Formats: sequence, C-alpha cells, structure tokens
Amino acid sequence: MDLEIMGKAAQQAAFELATAATKQKNQALAIIADELEANSNAILAANAKDIEAAREAGMSDALVDRLLLNTDRLAGIAGDVRNVISLDDPVGAELDSRVLENGMRLSRRRVPLGVVGVIYEARPNVTIDIAALCLKTGNASILRGGRETFHSNMELVKVIQVALEKAGLPAASVQYIEKPDRELVSQLLKLDQFVDMIIPRGGAGLHKMCKENSTIPVIIGGFGISHVFVDKTADLARALDVVENSKVQRPSACNALDTLLVSEDIAEAFLPRLAERMNHKKVALVADEASFALLEGKASELRKVADGDFDTEWLSFTLGVKVVKDVDEAIAHMRKHNASHSDAILTNDINAAERFVNAAGSAAVYVNASTRFTDGAQFGLGAEVAVSTQKLHARGPMGLEELTSYKWVGVADYLVRS
Repeated sequence: MDLEIMGKAAQQAAFELATAATKQKNQALAIIADELEANSNAILAANAKDIEAAREAGMSDALVDRLLLNTDRLAGIAGDVRNVISLDDPVGAELDSRVLENGMRLSRRRVPLGVVGVIYEARPNVTIDIAALCLKTGNASILRGGRETFHSNMELVKVIQVALEKAGLPAASVQYIEKPDRELVSQLLKLDQFVDMIIPRGGAGLHKMCKENSTIPVIIGGFGISHVFVDKTADLARALDVVENSKVQRPSACNALDTLLVSEDIAEAFLPRLAERMNHKKVALVADEASFALLEGKASELRKVADGDFDTEWLSFTLGVKVVKDVDEAIAHMRKHNASHSDAILTNDINAAERFVNAAGSAAVYVNASTRFTDGAQFGLGAEVAVSTQKLHARGPMGLEELTSYKWVGVADYLVRS
C-alpha cells in the first residue's frame, strides 16, 4: 500500500470537494444513508466476524459493546447521516465583514481544511461519522481504524465509495488504510505534503504517539478522566440518578464517569445510597480511605484505591470514589488527575456552580447534568469527528464548523496601495 499515492488522490479529491455545491454533497450523504440500509446484511455479517475475533481475544464485554453493530445501531448511524444533511453547510459562510477606510470590503470566509487523516480505535460508527462530516465540509479523509473492526470498516468504506461515485464525487474523497501495520501509521503522520490535519481517536497512548511523531498539526482529544462532584447542597436522590446515568448508560464511552467526588458534609448520607444503587448495576467501587470506611459492608464490590486508579479511564463498570472537603478541593483533585474531557457538579448553590464552571479546565462542563451529553448528536452538531480536549482551534465535540478554516477575502474597485 503506497500512502503517497493515497495522499495525492486525497488532495485532488479535496480540490474537487472544495468547490462542490451543497446540493451535491447532500445527495452523496443521502445515498450513503440509503446504501447503509440496503447493505445492512453484509455490514452486520462483517461486524459479526469482528465480534467473534474480539471475544476469542478475551476482550471485556464493555469493549466488545464498543465494536458491536446491530440493526438498531445501524439504523441510528444512517439517521445521523441524514441529520448532517439537514445542517447548514458552513463552507462559504462569512464570519464577519467590514469596509476599510480605503474602500475595500474585507471579510473572512469559511473554507475546508483540505485532507484530514483520522486514526481511531474500535467503534465502526466512527467511520461513517467522519466520512459524513468531512464530505459536508468539503474535506477529503484518509482513515485508519483499529484491527479489531477491520471487517466492519472495510464493508462500510465500500458502501461510502459506491455512494460517492453515484453522486458524481471522487471515490478517493474517503480512503481507508487497509493494512493495520503500525509502520503505515508512522508514514501517515509524516505525509504533510498532502494531509492538512491529523485527528486521533483513542486512548492516551495513541494521542501521545501522534503528538510526538507527526509533522502535521494534531487535534488532541478523546481521552480524559471524567468527574462528577456532589456538592453539600445537592438533592441527593436526584444526584444519584445523574451519577448512575453518567456511569452506566454506556460505560465504554469516553464521556462516561470515571471518578465521583463527594463533599464530606454529605458523604455519610450519600455513599451508602450510592453503594446500593451501584450494587444493582454491578459497578465495582474503588475508594479512597474516607469513602472506603463509609462503603465497607455496603458495596458488594469494593477495594481501596491504588496508585494510578484516579488517573484511569475505566471504560467499564468500575467507579473511583473520593471524599473531598469542598468545591475547591474537588477542583484541585481534577487538575491533578487530567480533567480535560467532561466534568459535572451537582449542586443547588449558584456560587459553587459558577466556581466549578470557571475553574474546571474541561472541554465540556455541566451543572446538574450527566457527563454523557458530550456528544456531537446531543449537542445538535449531527455527529462528531472527535471530542477535542486541547485549547486551540476546537474544543469539545468537533462538528462541521470545527472542520473548516477561513480565508480573508478583499473586494475593491481596482484599489492600489499608496
């Protein structure tokens, strides 16, 4: 596989996509959604091979769930593609405009990034999300999924490329690196002649590798320890509902709750009720000394915290628990333990809420809401290409606008500079 040839083809496709009409791009997306439904049997059969291999390899149930496609999930993916059709096309939109003293009308106009390289693990739906958002914004994409979803991704990319050709767009608008060799990833990260941005979706190791080895700008995101702080003024019954949803609604997601921080003023009343709720959901608790004393004999699965536990993105039915003095101690803990993704405070004190929102360094911060809302579809973005946790260009779920840049456009009447 020659990545330079892929890069050249992607660059040419990006040139054509940049000037494609919104109507044509939407037509391609509609055909992709239709083809997903028409080819559901082939896609699910391919996914079944990946699921079988994952189980044979001893993957946890939570990780297997990340790989799984079924009829409902495939219908949801097709629905997400159709949602992208309904969103405004940001390409060509003016960010601002003004007339200078010399008579020139100066504006900033949104343009595609060009070629986006995305390296991701698990979750075959990511293949469709990336393709749909990149197409809508006039970007070509080069994808490299994990070996654990190889068969699923190959079938999905085949569907996408058939749809592109039916819509009169180049099939090279969406390309897939078929070999899982790590050497090819290293080559992609050096393909700066053709690729304009790298977006890794996966664990901390993948982000670190891309950041250290890429000669292309990298959007860092996806990884981060998610926290919920239960303040002393919180409605404890309703707080339990939010904690449960944050943890178990889909524990394999990157915005699922990892560490629960509880005010010492309500810990004695709250933690036994937490244990009862988590017992029903078969969630194992990893507790600091103060919370362990209150949970012992009440939590069915409980152990004391070990080094590194509060830095662990669990992605499973495990929850870290710590008692803290107040919102400031909660923030201090979060700053120490990589709170960069999704974090929430449960409180009835507006001052505590504002303190938390202003001090948390997270890409998404919630007051009295589950961390599970950090999602492109939930935010009304249609879907997302990644969740960025860096502080430049894009933060949080990256939808259509985050896949664009801008150019300055000056219009005058044969103006010359004096």
